[in-house]
Amino acid sequence: MSRFLIACGGTGGHLAPGIAVAEELEARGHSSCLLISTKQIDSRLCEKYERFEFRRMPGAGFSAHPLRFARFVAGQAKALTFARRTVREVRPDLVLGFGGFTTAAVALAARGAGVPVAVHEANRVPGRAVRFAASMARRVYLPPGVQRSGIGPAALRHVGMPVRREFVRVARARACAQFGLDPERKVLLVLGGSQGAGALNEWARGSVAAFAAEGVQTVCVTGPGHSQREDAESAGAGGRTVRSVFLPFCDDMASLLSCATLVVSRAGAGTIAELIRMRVPALLVPYPHAADNHQEANARFFEQQGGGFTVAQEFLGDLTREAIEVLGNDWLLAQFAGNLQRLDRNDPLAYIADDLERLVREPSKSDVAPALVP
Repeated sequence: MSRFLIACGGTGGHLAPGIAVAEELEARGHSSCLLISTKQIDSRLCEKYERFEFRRMPGAGFSAHPLRFARFVAGQAKALTFARRTVREVRPDLVLGFGGFTTAAVALAARGAGVPVAVHEANRVPGRAVRFAASMARRVYLPPGVQRSGIGPAALRHVGMPVRREFVRVARARACAQFGLDPERKVLLVLGGSQGAGALNEWARGSVAAFAAEGVQTVCVTGPGHSQREDAESAGAGGRTVRSVFLPFCDDMASLLSCATLVVSRAGAGTIAELIRMRVPALLVPYPHAADNHQEANARFFEQQGGGFTVAQEFLGDLTREAIEVLGNDWLLAQFAGNLQRLDRNDPLAYIADDLERLVREPSKSDVAPALVP
């Protein structure tokens, strides 16, 4: 049995794949300690995984603003001290980082202790932490087709985002009943990522009546800053009412995605991976202030692969009309779903777990990349 230290805190897009890998490693007889942030979203996501060891790591994300940059530097100093102590206590066989401010300090601490490092980047533009940690990593997992200078073929593996095994479609009638929805009607699901998205929340509220007039139900996950579920009914065609639901958080995304006919969402890599796994077409609205504009790159790749369309936030005024057009085109929805099924032929989770086991078991023989299914 091997022991892994997984740095995955800060956002759902970092934490969810960390949990996915920990679950897979646990099923293979290994143990993991997961380093997370002190953010509310981390605490909420961890609630259903009590069997894992979580340690909350100090630190703050990068910012160019002078005051926040000073906070970032101070936080990284604390994080490095914390990471060094944790590596000594946990004594991992390997450290795996998923980006974010938890990764850089742990990679440094691991290298200083002679522990091999692996890093995973799901976004199509690698973030600062991964770019930094890649220079000291035995293994760097990047999305298919993404290259990075300075990473040799011995270290580089092209693989997608590991998704938790719980993401399996359930019967739509049962899923809709769970959220108080009519399974005979289409559902538009609006997601803003683990932090929520104010612009999408506002758009969803302003568009409920237009979708109800078309017989389409609206569900919006508003983000953890909103404390209560809100249910409402709007007038639909023929005098029938159509339901809308606003949720602050959902800890059963597999069921919620099983309800959805179409998703409107930000373009984080984690959300896109879950859309692909669940075969749900989407209109992606990249967050315009994302670091290195990585959400734009994610969304364009998703569009090029035929999973849906990209809509710039500056054109939110056109989004309602476009969503209604897509929802009314069953042929197009079926084409999108088929393309998403094609994108999900590989199993990144098994691939990564296999590779991590090889790194630990046979470090001198682990530099030849096994092939993915074409």
